[in-house]
Amino acid sequence: MSLTAVTSPGAAVLADMAGAPSAELATVLRPEPAAASLVRRFAGGLGTSALRRFVPEEPAPAGEDDMPELFCPGPLRDDPALGEEVNERLVEWADQVGIYPGALDRLRTCNFGRLIMLTHPAAQDPDRLLAAAKCVVAEWAADDYYVDEVSLGADPKVVGSRLAKLHAIVDPAPLPARYQPELDGFREAEPIATAFRTAMEHLARYTSPAQLGRFQHQMSILYVAWNQEADWHANGRTPPVWEYLVQRHLNSYLPPMILVDVLAGYELSPTEFFHPRVRRAFTMAGDAAVLLNDLHSASHESDTDFNLPRVIAIEEKCTPREAVKRTVEIHNELMRTFVAEASALSLTGSPTLVRFLADTWAWLGGSREWHATTGRYHATSQ
Repeated sequence: MSLTAVTSPGAAVLADMAGAPSAELATVLRPEPAAASLVRRFAGGLGTSALRRFVPEEPAPAGEDDMPELFCPGPLRDDPALGEEVNERLVEWADQVGIYPGALDRLRTCNFGRLIMLTHPAAQDPDRLLAAAKCVVAEWAADDYYVDEVSLGADPKVVGSRLAKLHAIVDPAPLPARYQPELDGFREAEPIATAFRTAMEHLARYTSPAQLGRFQHQMSILYVAWNQEADWHANGRTPPVWEYLVQRHLNSYLPPMILVDVLAGYELSPTEFFHPRVRRAFTMAGDAAVLLNDLHSASHESDTDFNLPRVIAIEEKCTPREAVKRTVEIHNELMRTFVAEASALSLTGSPTLVRFLADTWAWLGGSREWHATTGRYHATSQ
């Protein structure tokens, strides 16, 4: 199966903004006035299902040969100068810590500074944006060097031990005095470890202990997902679609998304952040966002790598276009459920939660724009 054939219709879907919903979440929710009392009646657990009649209706099913429109907003803010400033500082930092040696120009064209500028429209401070950008690039570098790119030294047989040592940097491990110097040596000598250490030191300037702790927790989940992927590679096994979706749930965009309140300068309380309904909505948004990456990245992956269109095509024995169509439908289902959850939570939660959900929606729109323009997946970047 041609990877280009898989990704081309997917890239076209992301680039087509004609039917994109508003980047302002409040205009997408806008429940009827009668919905408020109904949702409050069911706030104990049934509010989401009760509210679904008050959120945007599902579009008519696409025809057999038609590609459905992507239910995802565009960017709320696009400031190229700010994105370029963050990106240049980011490339300078990558050179200092030693990641992507000899490939800094390629890193520059990926324009991760633009990604962070687009996904955090409430943040104006380049240094605050840079803290998040460093974390994103450290995560991407670990994925490239440890999990995906054999040419960069990735080896599924040692993914687990590499990630365990890296986690001792992300969530610092206090070893007995006799052995601490060896961990410290690893922390200083291994470029990926240095990247995470310095990125998190920068991030800690802007986070509360609870915000930093939730980031560390999400990184632990990400490392579990990378170990699962290594199992597939080591055993030459293509997962069924359901298992792949479990992996993508763990290996989603939540690590960078989890910083939306940090960069905007406020804090969603742990009580609300970890509430099961909030967590469900937020993780659905992260799951949907990473499927956009699947639509774009296929042509840059080897035949042994995995993305949702590929595993759907293999399991369902369908054409690449049909697999992309199914991927878009799954993405849209997740996004519409997020909107339903956000509608109910916006009526029953705190003003801070309402802002957090709106910032999450803005993150999704910025991510869509970056994926459609980044030099990582395209010959040129805007």
